[in-house]
Amino acid sequence: MTKILIATEKPFASVAVKKISKIFKKAGYDLQLLEKYSSKQELLDAILNVDAAIIRSDKIDAEVLGAAKKLKIVVRAGAGYDNVDLKAATENNVVVMNTPGQNANAVAELAIGMAIFGIRELFSGKPGGELRGRTLGLHGFGFVARNVFRMARAMGMKVIVYTRYSKHAAAAIGLKVTNSLEQLYEKSDVISIHVPAKGEHIKSVSYEVLKHLKDDSIIVNTGRKEVINEPDLVKIMEEKPGIKYISDLTPDCEKEFEEKFPGRFFFTPKKAGAQTAEANLNAGLAAAQQIVDFFENGDCTYQVNG
Repeated sequence: MTKILIATEKPFASVAVKKISKIFKKAGYDLQLLEKYSSKQELLDAILNVDAAIIRSDKIDAEVLGAAKKLKIVVRAGAGYDNVDLKAATENNVVVMNTPGQNANAVAELAIGMAIFGIRELFSGKPGGELRGRTLGLHGFGFVARNVFRMARAMGMKVIVYTRYSKHAAAAIGLKVTNSLEQLYEKSDVISIHVPAKGEHIKSVSYEVLKHLKDDSIIVNTGRKEVINEPDLVKIMEEKPGIKYISDLTPDCEKEFEEKFPGRFFFTPKKAGAQTAEANLNAGLAAAQQIVDFFENGDCTYQVNG
């Protein structure tokens, strides 16, 4: 019998686990749960004899993959997958998938909420502004950004985007695509960052880009902190005292922000973008179905490793 492990240090909601269980029961698979574990050894022991695993932000490194002798597939219930060692997975003949788009609405709603929070002066009681009529710049155009576009347009914002790989898709729905990242930052009142922490995107938000910002602009980051060049961000916020940085990720230089920029930043206590009941359920169900499709039909549609 095919054995499936759900290994979640931060568990799925009980309703999600119940519905995931139904998918595997229908397929005739055996489901095992490892929830709220406190040591890596617990994960190593649990994954030893399973054929597939569903994880969330759990670390699947070379040691874990080396121990999982029967493992054929790992599905990250969510979009990001930098918690999985893709090279080691490939070397161990393990397919790695994510579940793109399943938490997109949740993250997009947070991004819009953060933009409102920023323009209303962090709900401090000071006079703020409104988003209607202002220009939102989308840095990236994946699933989350497309939902942000939908919401921002409904609020009366002008929306522009910079993307290298989805220009035609953006233009097809009426979005203006800027010629460069610098132009996007120059023309936007609010920047919303939606690029992964890999390749060309690492530290792509650098001084050469940030120097084009308007002095009263707001940067909203619900993506990854690695895309920000933090010393450059500090530098531009020193030079332009009207800029705010609202992030779902706490930067490494948090103490410097606290000392230098009171009232101009906010960081969520822990990453909150996908932390909704709906996203939790959607990603879990998608992960379960992808595993079934993989074993029954050889479907590798969402594979992210070579």
